[in-house]
Amino acid sequence: MTVAFYGGSFNPPHPAHVRACRIAFEALKPDKLLIIPAATPPHKPLPGGSPDAAERMELTRIAFRGFPEAEVSALELGRAGRSYTSDTVAALRREYPDAELCMIMGTDMLLTFEEWHEWRYILSEASLAVLPREEGDLEAIRAGAARLEREYGARIYVLDAAPLPMSSTAVRAELAGRSGADELDGEVYARIIKMRDYGAKPQLDWLRERAYRYLKPTRVPHVAGCEHEAVKLARRWGEDPGDAAEAGILHDITKKLSMEEQLKLAEKYGIVFDTFELGNVKLTHAITGAALARDLFGVSGRVYDAIRWHTTGRPGMGLLEKIIYLADYIEPTRDFDGVEPLRALAYEDLDAAMALGLRMSLDELKAAGIEPHPDSARALKSYGKEIT
Repeated sequence: MTVAFYGGSFNPPHPAHVRACRIAFEALKPDKLLIIPAATPPHKPLPGGSPDAAERMELTRIAFRGFPEAEVSALELGRAGRSYTSDTVAALRREYPDAELCMIMGTDMLLTFEEWHEWRYILSEASLAVLPREEGDLEAIRAGAARLEREYGARIYVLDAAPLPMSSTAVRAELAGRSGADELDGEVYARIIKMRDYGAKPQLDWLRERAYRYLKPTRVPHVAGCEHEAVKLARRWGEDPGDAAEAGILHDITKKLSMEEQLKLAEKYGIVFDTFELGNVKLTHAITGAALARDLFGVSGRVYDAIRWHTTGRPGMGLLEKIIYLADYIEPTRDFDGVEPLRALAYEDLDAAMALGLRMSLDELKAAGIEPHPDSARALKSYGKEIT
């Protein structure tokens, strides 16, 4: 029986990890292939923003879900202290006393192998299967393998395969910079965004594609316009344009739902609507939308609040909240009496624009015979204005 295993921090797991295991599996044809995420890597601390071992395990499970021959193992997760490979080999030897153990690794791991903890013990118990990480690595791998075989009797398989260069460090940097969706498995990326691992921020085209699925087609131009206006306002007033774009993209994510559907979401998220909200479905979507955006996409508290208050407003609104409130009101598809002066004012005096926007909204409700939500009245009052 042959048991092959592939360990690492998988921080995050990426397609090169999966491809390496597929190549090794096809070459070695082991009876069992184990993927073993490290709980605490021994060689260097995990960078800030990294998820804990259980979350990396879940990401790894998702990454390998299409590879049924590979079993993602929690062998190292319950172990205290550093996750030394020698301890893992010892545990595997206890579980599979008569098996040939074979460890899958890349070029860099082979070339630094003699720096590993109890590396001689590992060589005595397991063979090594080595794949190139970069173009031109094969010569170095063959030379290193020949030396270890000659000096220590190591058993080494050199797997001649085209490398798929990919760095977890580079992927983490992309994730924090609103990119990386095209570098990772789709479900892995979605999970990272939901959990906001690595300080990840969603790639905006990825976010649009998913958010627009929740909209009626006729609403997409408005949402696109709100995002566009929010980014412009953010740049004018010193807000983060990416956060403004996120809130703009997501602000109407539950707008198309009926009151019955809004109530189901409210129950799911522990939301209790007040009397005004229960009487006007247009008020509920901002509340459920914020909750759904947090659940699906892990939005920050600032973005959550901007979505939550974009319909009624409230006293003491933060900068991003004001921007989304006004962007929703003045985006390019809006066409109503007074919109042009309001647009101009939004770039001259944001608070004055808020006061005017709230006044116009309340006047519109009054003309329609609709009692405004008290939050709107309080918001207007906070700008020194009263309802008349």
